[in-house]
This record gives sequence, C-alpha cells and structure tokens, in this order.
Amino acid sequence: MGHIAAPYLFIRLRRKARVRKGNVVQLSHIAQMIVEPEYEKSLASLVIHKPQQQDGNRVLIDMMVIVRKVKELYPELQIEHFGEPHVLLEIYTDNKKPSPILIGIVWLLLFIGSGLAIMNFHADVSMLEVHQRIYELMTGKRVDHPLILQIPYSLGIGAGMVIFFNHLFKKKFNEEPSPLEVEMFMYQENVNHYVITEEYGKIHEGEDSK
Repeated sequence: MGHIAAPYLFIRLRRKARVRKGNVVQLSHIAQMIVEPEYEKSLASLVIHKPQQQDGNRVLIDMMVIVRKVKELYPELQIEHFGEPHVLLEIYTDNKKPSPILIGIVWLLLFIGSGLAIMNFHADVSMLEVHQRIYELMTGKRVDHPLILQIPYSLGIGAGMVIFFNHLFKKKFNEEPSPLEVEMFMYQENVNHYVITEEYGKIHEGEDSK
C-alpha cells in the first residue's frame, strides 16, 4: 500500500497590512499562499482576527496564531513558512476630507515661517554685505542693492529646494527618494519596530499570567 504524501501550504506573511475598522482579518489580507486548489478558497477566507475596541489602530499577528487557525481547519496540512514571522496590521477608518480653509491656514503659516527663517539666516551671515562686496569686486562700483546678484540668488534658492526634495507640487522628477521621504521611511520603520516589540511584550505577559 503506497504512502500518500501530505499536502503542503507554502505561506509568506506581508510585513504590513491594512484593514478597515469593523472588518474581519482574513488570511488573504495578510499573506501570500501556494496550496493545492481544493484548499485555496477556504484558506483565503479563513478568519484570523476580529479587531476589538481595545486593539487600537495597530495589531500584531504572529505566525503561530495563523498556524493554529490553519491546523484547526485542516489538520493534515504541512505548513512551510517563508519571510517575516509576524505581520503588523493597521486598522484604519475612512477619514473626512480636509477643509480647504484649514489647508490654506497651514500653508500660510508654513510659508511665513519658512520665509522668516530664510531671512533671519541671511541677516545672521550678512548676505547683503556679501553681495555688495562681490558686486564691487566685479564692477568696481558699490551699490546698495546689487539686484543682478540678488535676483538669480533668490531664484536659485527655490530651484535648489525643488531639486533637493525632488518634488514640484505633485510632480516627481525621478524615482530616487528625496531626503524627506527617506527620513519619513526611517521614522515609520522605527515606529513599526517599537510597536512590534511592545506587542510581543504584551503577548508574553499574557502567556505568563496564564
């Protein structure tokens, strides 16, 4: 009598997933799978987690939870896991559209603040005197406002900021991330690492209290 090989489930968790508040988390939301066709549909719709009010807006789902759920449904499945041992689940709500008035106020404050910062910097380093001296060296004349230097310099500041941040409104010049995007990415990675560490701590505390 021949030995029948057990079916395998190959699974890889996503690093991060999002689900709308009030919806259940199915396996297809948080993982990629390769499995025999007869198992695929039921596994894809397998409920892994039902978000609760106390969960907040981030939940850590560990691979062991998924293995337990799959084994309850199909004990005969052999599970092969690749990649991350957990997935960070973000629970979001549909946000209201931002108010144009509020956007305008914030834009105005940022515009005034950044303008004052630039002007204060130029006052600190005596940029006007520098321009006057350069103009005097180039032409032999001294003027109070060397516009031939000041206008290109002012335009160059704006152009330099556009090139540095790689954005002009919504237009992006190339696929290279800007320094701001890199900093935001690093910040988000640190936040995710902190949340994962905290969630694992809560899991271990819950296990120890049992």
